[in-house]
Amino acid sequence: MNEPFVPFHRPSIGPEELAAVQRVLESKWLTTGPATHKFEQEFAEYIGAKHALAVNSGTAALQLAVDAIDLQPGDEVLLPSFTFTATAEVLTYFGARPVLCDSVRGGFNIDIEDAERRITSRTKAIIPVHIGGEPCDLDAVHALATKYGLNVIEDAAHTLPASFRNRRIGTTSELTAFSFYATKNITVGEGGMLVTDNDTYAERARCMRLHGISGDAWKRYSKEGSWHYEVLHAGYKLNLPDILGALGSAQLAKSDKFFLRRSEIASRYYERFSNVDELEPPPLAGLDSQHSWHLFILRLRQEAGGLKRNEFVDELKNRGIGVAVHFIPLHLHPYYAHTYGYQYGDFPNAENAYARCFSLPIYPDLSDTDVDRVIRTVEQVVSIYRGKVTTAA
Repeated sequence: MNEPFVPFHRPSIGPEELAAVQRVLESKWLTTGPATHKFEQEFAEYIGAKHALAVNSGTAALQLAVDAIDLQPGDEVLLPSFTFTATAEVLTYFGARPVLCDSVRGGFNIDIEDAERRITSRTKAIIPVHIGGEPCDLDAVHALATKYGLNVIEDAAHTLPASFRNRRIGTTSELTAFSFYATKNITVGEGGMLVTDNDTYAERARCMRLHGISGDAWKRYSKEGSWHYEVLHAGYKLNLPDILGALGSAQLAKSDKFFLRRSEIASRYYERFSNVDELEPPPLAGLDSQHSWHLFILRLRQEAGGLKRNEFVDELKNRGIGVAVHFIPLHLHPYYAHTYGYQYGDFPNAENAYARCFSLPIYPDLSDTDVDRVIRTVEQVVSIYRGKVTTAA
């Protein structure tokens, strides 16, 4: 009998989420309102930040962050090539240039030494991305930023609830952007959060996320609100509706439980795959730091006889295991290559990581039986490859 397919991801939605959404529907207030405001307050307290502003995507949180630092046409921003396009694309909205950087050797996160070599008189900011939930070396990031007078915006789309040196991600830099996309550690389907301790940044972002309108624009139709408003800036439409805000609160209440389950699965994977010659587990978080385990990214060892990643991934899928590849480096995509002149060979560490990597299922609703099956299937595919090598020899 064929075993059921193990999906790469499945959101963990329970009766608490259903009840939260139902309460909003019954209230008849569906757009941004009290439920979203409650989610913001809870998230700020959970992270330990002064301000948390809910928006309709992690991309929107990044957009508001670069708007807050007054990014101008011609400015340059450092970021890793090994990331999703959202990190770079928001810079193009402002006419700024994404300056791609290599990954650390043997890892995924941005190489600060490589980033420093790319600084010019036009460099405005740096965006470290915590790939898979592994915290970047924020000491090195902040040292670089201080040396050259750069703004720091953390892309923490993968990083709830990670920490660096016993401080939760979201409390160490000027601005931090989180994502609540469908596959993230907590989800509202589509959503994000911008976190900052800076009052000026928060005021600007609060205004700009809803058309640049003064005050609490969402209160215009409530009893305590006023019909009168002023447009202070040419803003955006990035607000999060209450249906999703309520879903966020229900998910946030489970964040610690979700993290514990992800950590259990990661430990199982690490224990079994660390001793497999053909496989390289993901880097662990550094001293006094905590990985969020949004992703568990395995890499094939090239020195193990040239085992091909794409073939390995196809075989896992054929055997009923959902996998993904994170990420195709940005400089290998047509837009970044054609627009900015990047080409293959520019970022060898990122290219090496991409050529060898694939991500295994890791989410709270993954059963122990499914975890065992993922492990068993990976080991089976490795054994098949070993047999081919032995036969060929």
